[in-house]
Amino acid sequence: MATLKELKQKIASVKNTQKTTRAMKLVSTAKLKRAEEALIMSRVYARKIDEVVREISSKLATIRDTIELRAFAKLENPKIVDLIVITADKGLCGGFNHHTIKQTRGLLEQFEQEGVQVRLKVVGKKAIEYFRFMGVEMEQAVEGLSSSPSYKRASELIEASYADFTAEKIDNIIIVYNGYVNKLTQQVRIIDLLPIKVSDEATNEYVEVEPDNDYEVILESLVKKYIEYSLYYALLDSLAAEHSARMQAMDAATNNAQEMVRLLTLQFNKARQEAVTKELIEIVTAIEAMKKS
Repeated sequence: MATLKELKQKIASVKNTQKTTRAMKLVSTAKLKRAEEALIMSRVYARKIDEVVREISSKLATIRDTIELRAFAKLENPKIVDLIVITADKGLCGGFNHHTIKQTRGLLEQFEQEGVQVRLKVVGKKAIEYFRFMGVEMEQAVEGLSSSPSYKRASELIEASYADFTAEKIDNIIIVYNGYVNKLTQQVRIIDLLPIKVSDEATNEYVEVEPDNDYEVILESLVKKYIEYSLYYALLDSLAAEHSARMQAMDAATNNAQEMVRLLTLQFNKARQEAVTKELIEIVTAIEAMKKS
């Protein structure tokens, strides 16, 4: 059984941990508010450009065979895929990183079974460390981007994949990350970025582009903006989810520390009471012995 001194030290240690986790929760709460604001401001544009691309793609079925832009091509049985995975650079956020890595492992196994080659591009120190430890080859490893999203760096990363896609070096671009739902919930998202799915059912609407014969140039410009912003938005979404997950994890750790302090205090009081009782018994025993002598 632990001595009173050891119990005092344990209680002090847990209280210090509780102070740390409480402070980290407050920091995560403040960071979440800023990340949430950035996400909300970006969401309108992200949704609008997605709507525009989807609307245009739904009107391209009638002329799909004449379009040379590979982003709208109907590609079946892909051979090589770029898989872009986003995790955090830091831990202490519960199962946030684990869920993304688990989903990625599932995709890697699925592609392996289908005979598809995967070029793994990893954003975030936690996933990089994991895949290095597991001996999984990575095409690219990027640190610092998930904790501080940059449109410029996101554009550079996705443009390299897009260049290989248009050059027919790869057949798909997929993004995997853990996204923000609300302060208490995160959800792993798998974004099938390219090729953009074109509806097989043609609409009766005519897509008019000015000037004539430049629709492929305009579409390519739109596609590039779409994929750039999709990755940037995914980074913002992941960062907000990371902060919410860490806020929850630190809140749970603080509550657990409080409960541990309560239990250790009870144990300490019980041990002190036993020590006092033992001393009293020894004193009484000594007095009785003196009386008999």
